[in-house]
Amino acid sequence: MADQPMYAVADSHLIPVLDYPHHLTPIPTSKMFVIRQALQTYRDKHGADAVVYDASQGDGGKSLDGVPGDILERAYQLQREVGTGYDTPAGHPRFREAVVEDYWHLDSASGWGTANVLAAQGGRDALMKAYSAMIYCGYERVGDALITSAVPWISYNWGPYAGGLNVLRAAGDPAKAWAYEEAALEETVALASKSDRKVAGLILTSPDNPTGRTLPLERQIALAQKALSLDVGFVLFDWIYHWVTEGEPHDVNQVLQAFTPQDRERLMFLDGLTKSLGGSNIRNVHLLAAERVVKFITSHASHGVIPSFYSQAVAIAAYEMGYARASEVIVGPTNASRRLLRAFLEEKGYEFIMGDGYYAFINIQKWIRAAGYEDSQAMGQTLAEDFGVAIVPGMFFAPVAKDWIRFSYALPPERTMAAISRLDEALRSFE
Repeated sequence: MADQPMYAVADSHLIPVLDYPHHLTPIPTSKMFVIRQALQTYRDKHGADAVVYDASQGDGGKSLDGVPGDILERAYQLQREVGTGYDTPAGHPRFREAVVEDYWHLDSASGWGTANVLAAQGGRDALMKAYSAMIYCGYERVGDALITSAVPWISYNWGPYAGGLNVLRAAGDPAKAWAYEEAALEETVALASKSDRKVAGLILTSPDNPTGRTLPLERQIALAQKALSLDVGFVLFDWIYHWVTEGEPHDVNQVLQAFTPQDRERLMFLDGLTKSLGGSNIRNVHLLAAERVVKFITSHASHGVIPSFYSQAVAIAAYEMGYARASEVIVGPTNASRRLLRAFLEEKGYEFIMGDGYYAFINIQKWIRAAGYEDSQAMGQTLAEDFGVAIVPGMFFAPVAKDWIRFSYALPPERTMAAISRLDEALRSFE
């Protein structure tokens, strides 16, 4: 019998009372999930059959063919073999082996293997777990900073904040696609220090969302080395788009070999099926990280989110097939769209950023001003409701991008050209 109430842990391990949640700014719902509703207004005006163009999304499973049927069927067979009981919090052994052997071809000289692989239920799940690890496996403090680029993906503004980290956007030059520079990293870390905050981590994305900026691997390594030299706790390489390229995907072995065994302990890599296989609703992503980080996340995940096996089975099937072949259904059309779109934007004289991945980031300042608007948010609504083309206003990502829009070309080439032609026609109507 329990004759008196008891805390679950000893008094010396109780969490101190802090009221910081009372002071947090409200976290808004992501506007990414409501942008397309504005297209319905256009249909209401012009008829249910009116042609609309959705260049706002980042979902290849919706705008392209998505995961091939034979991969889904193979995954179903694997699910039948494994059954429907609980999977392990770190991921099924067969999945972890496929990630190491069939996907990354990890060099054993790095000292990394299956123990460095963690399965997650989509990118947001993996990221929230990574933020937690940055706190608990790093400086062990809530309220420290996490560095992003000057124009980060929308959820990079809010996911870390919800998890106990203050997001600190580094300075950046739009002429250089707001890419990190060493001097800017020094200034950012110094700013955190002024408020007695350490930097728990830095996020390095390439290809980038929203700008499409792509950094050579050598440049990513140099920036990560600089960050670690500034005592940034962890560097997270977000490579979720890196297969969507006309070049070669990133080589994790090259990165690992550029760091000492001690510094490798402070690296994380995020990748998965969401973009390059059009598997947004499959929800398979994995983290590569130090074994101690994977063990920490696994322990916590055992009381939280455990990844489904079917999502891992889809990855296993794709990796065993050969990922270049598996992802061609997304990569091929997107690459073709990128070539056509770049030529169109250059011919029409647009200022834009475009590397690899899914997106072009386009400066439409003169048309925003001509329309009498303050920023791209108002213009975005007009473009959708009055012209039937949906884009993502740069204002949604950061105020410094208020004159820009994100245009997604994860579409069949003919659809991309029809969408950008409609957008161009709409903007020119304000001249």
